[in-house]
Order: sequence, then C-alpha cells, then structure tokens
Amino acid sequence: MIALLSENPILVVFIVATLGYLIGQVRIAGFSLGVAGVLFAGLIVSSLSPDIKLDTSVYEMGLVLFVYTIALASGPHFVAALKGAGIKYNLLVASMLVIAPILVLLISKAFGFKEGVMAGLFAGSLTNTPALAAVLEAVKDRPEMGDPVIGYSLAYPMGVIGMLMVAHILKGVFKVNYQQEAKELHMQVEELVTRAVVVRDNQVRNVRDLLQDNHWNVMFARVKRNGEIQIVYDDLILQKNDVVSVVGAPDDVQETIKALGAPSDEMLEVDRSHFDFRRIFVSSDFAVGKPMSALNLRKQYGAIVTRVRRGDKDIVPTPNTVLELGDRVRVLGERSSLTNVAKFFGDSYKHLSEINLLTFSLGLCLGLLLGIIEFPLPGGSTFKLGFAGGPLIVGLILGALGRTGKMVWTIPYSANLTLRQIGVVLFLAGVGVRSGYKFFNNFNGSESLFIFLTGALVTVLTAALTLTIGYKVLRIPMSILLGVMAGQQTQPAVLAYANEQTQNDAPNLGYASVYPLAMIMKIILAQVLLLL
Repeated sequence: MIALLSENPILVVFIVATLGYLIGQVRIAGFSLGVAGVLFAGLIVSSLSPDIKLDTSVYEMGLVLFVYTIALASGPHFVAALKGAGIKYNLLVASMLVIAPILVLLISKAFGFKEGVMAGLFAGSLTNTPALAAVLEAVKDRPEMGDPVIGYSLAYPMGVIGMLMVAHILKGVFKVNYQQEAKELHMQVEELVTRAVVVRDNQVRNVRDLLQDNHWNVMFARVKRNGEIQIVYDDLILQKNDVVSVVGAPDDVQETIKALGAPSDEMLEVDRSHFDFRRIFVSSDFAVGKPMSALNLRKQYGAIVTRVRRGDKDIVPTPNTVLELGDRVRVLGERSSLTNVAKFFGDSYKHLSEINLLTFSLGLCLGLLLGIIEFPLPGGSTFKLGFAGGPLIVGLILGALGRTGKMVWTIPYSANLTLRQIGVVLFLAGVGVRSGYKFFNNFNGSESLFIFLTGALVTVLTAALTLTIGYKVLRIPMSILLGVMAGQQTQPAVLAYANEQTQNDAPNLGYASVYPLAMIMKIILAQVLLLL
C-alpha cells in the first residue's frame, strides 16, 4: 500500500481529499472541521512513510487559485473597507502580529531554542509558509542556527487546530448569532418580497433622491396612477394616492411603506398585459463591470432591473450596482422589448460555465510576477510576497477594477466558487502531506514538546486576543472578525471554516482586508527574529 502511494502522487491527492471529506463531516459537540479535514487527512496519510510526497506545485497551484479567486470576488469590498472599518481591522492585526514574535522570543530564550528553530516556530504557529521560505533562505549557509523546519512542522498543525478551537469556543462564550449579524450587514440570504403602498402625500423629491436621502434599501417597480400602470423611473415624483409596488427585504419594505403611506392589497405585478418581467442570465462581457446607471436600459429599451440574484442571494439594485458574470437579473419592461434586453445581457447559461482564459491567465501571471519581486529590507536582506501575496494583491486590484476597456477581469460566480474549492483542497492536501511525516517523527523528547506547546500557546493566545478585543472592544461583527483572524493567520483553512459557520460572505471581506498586511509583516518579522 505504501509503495502504491509513493509511486502515485495524484492518487494520494484524491485519497487525502476523500478522507478529508469524511473527517470534516464528523461533528463533536457541534464542532466539525469541514474542508479543513483535508489538512489532517494529509498529515495522517503522509505519516506512514517519508516516501509519500506531493510535488510542491500541487500546494502552490492550490494556493494561487484559492487566493486569486477570493481576491477577485472581494476586490470591491476591499476598496470600500480601506476607506472605513478596514483601517480598524488592519490596526488590530498589526498589534497582534507584534505581540506574537515577542512572545516567541521570550519563551525561546527561556528554553534555549536556536534562532532558526525559533523563527520556524513563529512561522508555523502563524501558519505562514512564505515566512518559513524567507527564514530558510536566510539560514541556508548557517547550520549552527538550527533547522527552521523542525519548529515549523511542530507548530503548524496547532496553528490551524488552535484557531478553529478558539473560534468555536468563543462563539459560545459570546453567544454570537451569525444570522442576525448577516442581516445587520445586509449579507443575509433572504428572499425579497413585493408589496404595494398608497402614497399619503405629494412628494417634492424624485424617486432617486427619495431612496438616497432616506437610505431605503428597496426598489420601486410599478406605479398605478389614475388607473394606469407605469414603470417607476428614477426621475418620477410620486403623488398623493399613487399605488406603488415596493421590492426589498420584508423589514425594509415595511419601513418604507410606513414612511410613505399605508399598505395596499393591490398586486400590480399580476397585470402583465403591457409590462412584463423576465429573469435573464448576465453572460455578456459588455454588461459587466459597469454601474447600472451606465447601462442606459431605460433609454435603449424602456426597461429597469428590479432584482439581481447573485449566487443564493437576491440584491436590490441601485444606480451604483455593478453586475458580475453569472448574475441573474429580473427585468421589467414592455413585452416587446424583453427579447432585445435578453440579447443585451447575453442570457447564455453555457457561457457562465466558462472563464476568459486570456484575462484569467494574464491576471495570474501578473500576480506571480509580483510575488517573485524581491523588496529590500534594512540590513541588506530582502523579502518576497510569494505565491500567496502577489496573486492576492493583483486579484484585489483587478477585482476592484472589474474591467479595463474591453477586458473583463472577473469570472462567473459559479466558476469562481468551483476554482476556489479546487484550490483550497489542493492547498490543504499539499500542506498536510508535506508536514505529516516530519511532524510525527520530530515529536520526541522534551524540546519537541516545548516547541509544540509554545506554538500552541502563541496560536491560541493571539486568536483569543484578536477575537476578544475585536468583538468586545472594537465592536467588529464576529462574521467579519473570523475572516480578519483567518487573514491574520494567512490561513485558508480557517477562512473555509469561517465561511461554513457564518454561511455568508462577511469572512471573505475581513480576510481580504488584512491579508496583504499580515503576509508582509510576518515575512519581515520572521527574519527580524533571526537577528534578535
């Protein structure tokens, strides 16, 4: 069996993935590893023999795919976060990453760990392979400093397990309600409703200003005035006794109706004699990467978009909403114009299963090239962003841009999720197989135990401080904070766990907001530890 695995690395990947799925489904006291089970399956399988290996390209390819697809999807949120709460997230992470190496240094000095082991322990407890690579490069001609891989391999597993344990325990201690947080962050998966309101008074502002000034997260679709049904355009001014259909989440619709007038039992959407609606897939490159106001649907087709479905979530569109490939829009317009509107948006399900190889590959090339650039540090040393940092930063930029001229950088939602899942499985399988044999065989003697316990202490303490200070002092929602912690740890397994627990995209926002800073700081701090 061992010979079979040693000679067939591709078979090893899928055996690890299969076992990882089974391990991830096991629930103990409500806790499960989810996709992180692949990491531990890799540790178990590779512990059988040092000859069971995977080429580093498996791990690197998975890492690149995972961080790049996450970054593409998170780009717009990342830019928005940097203007506000993202500053707070990064200050929290920076503080924690200063505490961690100080703790490692003090304990290592007390137990007499060599400099290389100490720096590897730091990289392992914060699960940062690029930091380990930088340390290995720095000590390659200095064997007297010790082997960083020993510290890394002993600390790495608890670097993942400890984070997951702390997140699970503190969720119960703080009585976190992820569903309520998702609602408050407008990230809940909630079906939109359509209700009618009888307008109480003549309005002086048009619909666009009315929605913006009152911060109503709803859409006005149809209006019945003097017995005639019309489409509500942005420049319409509502009048007394108008009956207006309001689209949005139930609570938002109720709030809007209360402010405008009284609820009506009329169902304007039932009358499809002149105006009709149709759900259309957005598959045309021309329609994505632009704000809705720039599409000129009213001018071209006399139509409006009343809902946008992205993944499992319905979104109320605004003039600033930017469509993505794979969205499904609900268009309201004259029956005769809907066929042309469908051609405008593409409406091709087949096209949504494909990716633009030119822009996708070009984006990855740019990210990988950025990752190999060496940036100078004081003292003559250098650091690189590596396979994770380079694609992440380029992906964030391209995701925020959406498109450059005719080149669309984003990829369909479904394709993004598929590539992301493949990436994280390859990454976790590669890391697990890479570390398993060294971990189980290095764990002997008192020094190994002390290294393991030190790594566990650093991981657990930084995780606990991050979540406690962030949630209780800085009042960051736990859904975002889990992503911040995953980004601080630069650990996709923790992010995958956070996504499974919260069932929304908030962790991705926190992760993308802090990951670049965390990556750069850990690469630098690991090398600073060698100097100390």
